[in-house]
Amino acid sequence: MKLVDLAKVIRTKNSGPFILTIDLIFKEKEIYEKLKRRNFFSKSWWANLYGISIDDVISVVYFDPVGAVKANIRRKIPSGSPGDSDVYGAQQHAPLLEVDIDV
Repeated sequence: MKLVDLAKVIRTKNSGPFILTIDLIFKEKEIYEKLKRRNFFSKSWWANLYGISIDDVISVVYFDPVGAVKANIRRKIPSGSPGDSDVYGAQQHAPLLEVDIDV
C-alpha cells in the first residue's frame, strides 16, 4: 500500500534553520504498531529516502499515544541560504508520497 493511504498526516517543517522535522501520523493504530515492531522507519530508511548520510538522520521517534513517527534530519541547505527553495521546510514531504509499504 502507499504511505499516503495509510497515514492521515504527512508533513515536514523546519526545526530551526539546519534541521527538518518529518511527521507521519497513521490512520490505524494496528498499522502503526506493525511498522513500529519492524522498525520500518529506521535511520537507514530515512537516509536512503532522502539521499543523505545516515549520520544526517538525527533521530527517529515513535509516539504511541497518537500512532506517529517523527524523524529529524539535517537540511542539505540551511533555511534561507542561497539555493534554498523551501525556507519553511514545508515542501520536503514529496519523497514520502511515492513510498510503498508491505503491510
